[in-house]
Amino acid sequence: MTIDFILRLFVAGLLGGAIGLEREYRAKEAGFRTHFLVSLGSALFMIISQYGFDTVLAQASQASFDPSRIASQVVTGIGFLGAGAIIFQKHVVKGLTTAAGIWVTAAIGLTCGSGLYLLATATTVLVLICLEALHMVLHRFGTRALTITYTAASKASIANMLKKLREDGVTIDSYDMQERHTTNGGLFKVTMEVKVKRSQYQDRILEFMADFDGVTIENME
Repeated sequence: MTIDFILRLFVAGLLGGAIGLEREYRAKEAGFRTHFLVSLGSALFMIISQYGFDTVLAQASQASFDPSRIASQVVTGIGFLGAGAIIFQKHVVKGLTTAAGIWVTAAIGLTCGSGLYLLATATTVLVLICLEALHMVLHRFGTRALTITYTAASKASIANMLKKLREDGVTIDSYDMQERHTTNGGLFKVTMEVKVKRSQYQDRILEFMADFDGVTIENME
């Protein structure tokens, strides 16, 4: 029986680690170690919940228990890890996919702890297909939010930049301009949030840095 338990833990760690490697490859907040430990721990909780109290039950014939009582707490507890992976930054929610990945990884660990290897493996394959397919679709058709902070000596330079962005199909979500007074005259600082096609994201960053005369890019993220 102990060998069977170790096999369940091994398979749980292997499947959770497979999802973690994909997340690690995409440089997400939770990577291999997080997914490996979540799956491994979930499987262990399931094993303890099902088999950890056999000795007590054998000694107390009148005792009864629910074999799911410990494992069910994993679903609640994993919410804390998921919440930690989700951040709200500059009107954009990030980390939802990572949080959902941790959640389903815990479910895979529980499934392995129950000895349902085929079901756990099939779920892992579906998760990896979903993540990779989602990445390819978003990279080809999706957009990425970009916050740009730049300075310019004249409003004409700013207007020229905005015109060029609109001609290139860049969506401007918000725009804020402040005027500074320096020893060399007035200076305008602009912060704006734009949306750029993901397939053009890296090229657009280089263009922002080089194409606009009279405009100095201070920050871009």
